[in-house]
Amino acid sequence: MERKEFLKRGFSALGLATIVPLISCSNRSVDAETTDTPTGSTSGSTNGTTNGACTSTASETAGPFPTKSPASYVLTDITSDRLGTKLTVKITIQNKSNSCEGLSGALVDIWHCDAAGSYSEYGGSGMQSINYTNVHFLRGRQTTDTNGVVNFASIYPGWYSGRAPHIHVHVYDSSGKSLLVTQIAFPEEISKVVYAQGVYASHGQADTTIARDNVFGDGVSTELATVTGSVTAGYELTHAIVVTA
Repeated sequence: MERKEFLKRGFSALGLATIVPLISCSNRSVDAETTDTPTGSTSGSTNGTTNGACTSTASETAGPFPTKSPASYVLTDITSDRLGTKLTVKITIQNKSNSCEGLSGALVDIWHCDAAGSYSEYGGSGMQSINYTNVHFLRGRQTTDTNGVVNFASIYPGWYSGRAPHIHVHVYDSSGKSLLVTQIAFPEEISKVVYAQGVYASHGQADTTIARDNVFGDGVSTELATVTGSVTAGYELTHAIVVTA
């Protein structure tokens, strides 16, 4: 089955995983487990709601490729052996319940595909022919500082059929309670520049715009990142995610 067809069917055909946090208070370890319950349609995002000075970030599907054991990948540099344009990811977690102040001690997991559109920890199937089940590139976890900030070193994500470029994010509080699963979208004009050069060029331009994406198509007002920089110097992504803790 082609990846685009799979996404349009809302993942239900494979009975894909939902994220279930397992809490260990001694080390704040949270892992993802799989269940037999389908996640449903990828287009069913929960739009952000406004309360005071900030708007809660939209909830999205974890997708078909969530990190299997996120507590095992406490990393700042998640690049591993993947080639691509350098990307620094700076995410601020804000707490809507506390006047939108930065949320200290939150656990933040991110994961995304490589320049060719492939994910680690999966593969060998119709959705992803290359088998990457035994490697773990472009996945990591960090804990927010006193200002609610985490930083990751990575590469600019590639794309795959049916989806606009994106990064997945799962946020937990300090005790391991799941607060939000969401995704980060990229400015299309910057993606076009990145995909025209280097290891991205052979894959070409993304085949799906944000407007036609079945996750972002209902709007990205709380999910579109600010990206600055250049191909030669690398890019920096900055983004605020608002949760209720």
